Amino acid sequence: MRIITVSREFGSGGRELGKRLSDVLNFDYYDNEIITKVAHNIGMDPDYVANNLDDHGWRDVPVTFGSSLMTSGFIYSTQVNALLEQKKVIEQIAALGKDCVIVGRNADVILAEYHPFNIFVCATSEAKLRRCIERAPEGENLTERELLRKMRDIDKKRLQTHAILTGAPWGQRESYHLIVNTTDWDLKSLSKAVGDFALSYFGRKA
Repeated sequence: MRIITVSREFGSGGRELGKRLSDVLNFDYYDNEIITKVAHNIGMDPDYVANNLDDHGWRDVPVTFGSSLMTSGFIYSTQVNALLEQKKVIEQIAALGKDCVIVGRNADVILAEYHPFNIFVCATSEAKLRRCIERAPEGENLTERELLRKMRDIDKKRLQTHAILTGAPWGQRESYHLIVNTTDWDLKSLSKAVGDFALSYFGRKA
């Protein structure tokens, strides 16, 4: 079984790269599917669960999955219950024993025992801003300054979440096998190169 995890800066194209990578390698792909499964398991609306997981209102809780989270008083909050269920779902995906790409959700650390190939996707602020403008949902009319603030806020929350849930750094080079800067790259072409690199990694580990 080969697992690829994709962590990414907001606006870097990491999600698209992950999907293209799964297509190139013919691996299963998991992203929003994880949220859907979590929502089903805890009997809540997927959008509500996604908002709870991304709200980060629990980020000051000084605990990790590896220690006191499961026995803390916070276990009764919707957010922590969703986090624990998300962890369980990711572990269940790995237990299927199938090659897969998982985007985000701290899968790189949660599945460390499976020795996944961990990718971190980044880009320049200008490239991320351009992508956010091009991919903005209908009706969203944020200024460039507002978009830059949104990118910084989301990445800051991802950093805090990763540290709280795993005790490991987010976005630091020693935590990943490959750091991919998507600036000025066509993601379709880039995904093929990353796929070749990943296969070489797994071949070396075999």
